[in-house]
Amino acid sequence: MCNLYSLRASPDEMRKAFGVEHDRTGNLPPLPGIFPDQMAPVVWNAPEGRELAMMRWGIPGPKAFGEHPVTNVRNVASPHWRPWLKPEFRCLVPVTSFSEYADTKPRKTPVWFALSEDRPLFAFAGIWRPWRGVRGTKKENPDRAEEEHRLFSFLTIEANGVVGPVHPKAMPVLLTNPDEWATWLEAPTQEALQLQRPLPNEMMQEVARGDRRDGA
Repeated sequence: MCNLYSLRASPDEMRKAFGVEHDRTGNLPPLPGIFPDQMAPVVWNAPEGRELAMMRWGIPGPKAFGEHPVTNVRNVASPHWRPWLKPEFRCLVPVTSFSEYADTKPRKTPVWFALSEDRPLFAFAGIWRPWRGVRGTKKENPDRAEEEHRLFSFLTIEANGVVGPVHPKAMPVLLTNPDEWATWLEAPTQEALQLQRPLPNEMMQEVARGDRRDGA
């Protein structure tokens, strides 16, 4: 499952691509390696229109499994995830490449995938939710105080022929054009979920290997 991705695009590129009306991210630098529980930019349907804002990666899973943060959501029929599949809780997670780990020895090797060598901007099909609790590193939250958070995760699906040789189980749901972005943010749930499919092989490629950051 994808637990590492990169975002080289500037805030201006994201604003133009995703039709953002309000940008709350500030002076955002390139993010060559985004890991679970970190803050990252997300496009969501705010009350005033599409907004680019920072959210934290990982929504708590079901209580039966300890409510551990879940970064990748596959089973959209689960009662735990269904409430967050409504349009108001769907979001776009901007990405320029993502990594899966090849099962090599003595340690696993990060393998990076993108739409092309140029790393054009695309998005994961994301969901978000408000949540109150303890999150973040000890540096961010040294007193481990409970706070209000906005958390995100994104959908996965079976791997295509590009990702499958590295990670056969799954890959993120990739959305690559304005029509798909609008459908995911605005369409009724069943219509939006038709986008939960592997990206065709010819639309992506492996672009790097070995580093835990892409474009540092």
